[in-house]
Amino acid sequence: MKKMIVFTYMLLLLGGQLSAQNLLSGRYTPAQLAEKLIPHDKWEPFPHIENRAGWEKADPAIGAAIIKKAEAYLNYEWPGIPAVKSLLIIRNGNRTEYQDISSKKREVLGTLLLAEVYEHKGRFTDQVVNGVWSICEESFWGAPAHLPRSFDGLMDVSAPFVELFSAETATLLAWVDYFLGAELDKVSPQVRKRIYYETNKRIFEPLMTKHHGWMSTSSSGRRPNNWNPWICSNWLNAVLLLEKDDSKRVAAVSKLLGVLDEFLNPYPADGGCDEGPGYWGAAAASLYDNVSLLNLATNNAFAYVYADKKVGEMGRFIYRAQISERYFLDFADADPQPGMAASMIYRFGKDIQDTAMMRFGAYYLKNENPASIRGYHYFRHLFVLFMQDELQHADKGLVLPGDVWWPDLQVMIARDRNGSTDGFFVAAQGGHNDESHNHNDVGNYVVYHDGLPVLIDVGRGTYTAKTFSSKRYDIWYNRSDYHNVPTVNGYPQSAGSQFKAEKVVYNKTASASTLAMDIREAYPEKAGIKKWQRSIRLNKGKNVQIEDDLQLEGDGQVTEHLMTCYPTEVLRPGVLVIHRKEGGASKDFYLHYPAKDLVASIEKVPLQTEEDGGVRQKWGDNIYRINLEGKIKSQGKLKFFVASM
Repeated sequence: MKKMIVFTYMLLLLGGQLSAQNLLSGRYTPAQLAEKLIPHDKWEPFPHIENRAGWEKADPAIGAAIIKKAEAYLNYEWPGIPAVKSLLIIRNGNRTEYQDISSKKREVLGTLLLAEVYEHKGRFTDQVVNGVWSICEESFWGAPAHLPRSFDGLMDVSAPFVELFSAETATLLAWVDYFLGAELDKVSPQVRKRIYYETNKRIFEPLMTKHHGWMSTSSSGRRPNNWNPWICSNWLNAVLLLEKDDSKRVAAVSKLLGVLDEFLNPYPADGGCDEGPGYWGAAAASLYDNVSLLNLATNNAFAYVYADKKVGEMGRFIYRAQISERYFLDFADADPQPGMAASMIYRFGKDIQDTAMMRFGAYYLKNENPASIRGYHYFRHLFVLFMQDELQHADKGLVLPGDVWWPDLQVMIARDRNGSTDGFFVAAQGGHNDESHNHNDVGNYVVYHDGLPVLIDVGRGTYTAKTFSSKRYDIWYNRSDYHNVPTVNGYPQSAGSQFKAEKVVYNKTASASTLAMDIREAYPEKAGIKKWQRSIRLNKGKNVQIEDDLQLEGDGQVTEHLMTCYPTEVLRPGVLVIHRKEGGASKDFYLHYPAKDLVASIEKVPLQTEEDGGVRQKWGDNIYRINLEGKIKSQGKLKFFVASM
């Protein structure tokens, strides 16, 4: 037998950090940074509108598509956003009606801007001015869902603060100023003056004078999430473009580097994103956006960051967390089918010299419409315009690694065949119940076969006011009893960092991959658990095995929950059959369970609430919960198998 490789969480933690602390802020003093930064009046990150030779290098097909789209907006009526739309967040929890109006305005402005830059005939300038003025007149550039509760649903304009979408708006306006500044001055010098005034008041001054919670680790010890690098990327973008006082520019960049290190320093050495692949695009990927901007603004003075091992691991997470072409890991608030920012992924891979990541990014270019100008991550669009030839000729392909273990994240993936979706795929997790965008899901796992789901993590639904409130765990898909974990003596898992997996061990051999842990601490004391040793094992080429070795304080009641998106029935006591049908193909999977201990029942989960809208969008009206319930002795084992025949 080949020597078994055993990794434990604690041993790998003792392996030391993979990245130097203060990687970004510790490199240059403010004086050195001032020397590195290209002065405002000499910086040309992308060709100015007058640089027509530069714009001749931009992709003409994309330009034609953008211009055609912008022509439909020549008579666009720029809407105000009624106060009652903002108040919906406290009246019924709805956040989409406000955000739909706000997002559309920014999409239109971004499209009109690039259309005018491409065409440079003045056709779109007045509408750009209208859009700038309309957005500047908004009381709040952000989302009502991000307002402090004390504001009661409406912005207090005397107390500006910076959240995700206000920072994104600053970036968009900054590019309007950069590209069309001279044209705007011909219309009225008040336009650019207004852009700077509003951005300085709403963004620059609050960021330089007030501490924001997303800037550093919280008082409870939770490290910053995607808000930190995402907002910083827009802060950096806007201040580099709009701030003409180079001393203020240097001061802002210097502070910003320290804020970014608050995100990077405590980030797991394994590069694992606990917010999942969907949020990776605003977390590790936004860190990359910052470094890209810094290099553009300093003649590559921050290129050393790409050689950092932790940064490389953060990048590689996106292709390692893939299940199949359609599906990705969706533990917690992640999305099972997130969109891929293909060109950005390609660029990230190129800069860290990872050809697998480059191929992966290029593969998803087919799903990326470069003429679609969303308001978010606007900076990324500009690269696409100038690298289409390279992207279209790039090698394309999926990586699909056979085994991955993130020791800090405590997540395992394993598949029957390296580089292929054929056969079984399993992902399992330990962790704790206070991770960013947490669900109570310690010990949860998913099973896929031939790239399609069998047992699932439902993921998140539609965000409402309830999602990030004290009622978060009243939402069914956030609770452990709607994950593939047990309820013990009537108690599901509890929320909090103290509710965690212990004795986490990952084993890999040529024939099997296993994640084992004790999930006792994930439950409240009243559940009466002395030990609940869970093992999730992929027997490669055969089946998936889940074994619970348990000790209770006395005889008790247990319900093992399993989630699927396909109709399921009891074939006979001890065997359930999951009827998977995708397109025209059908395949049955068999769940073997101990009938002497547990009785099976299946329920279809009703999707009725506003939060359920996001679930229907991802899975359709097809969520089924399998409940295996029974009275058990104080000590024993429960074993399950998932097989395809």
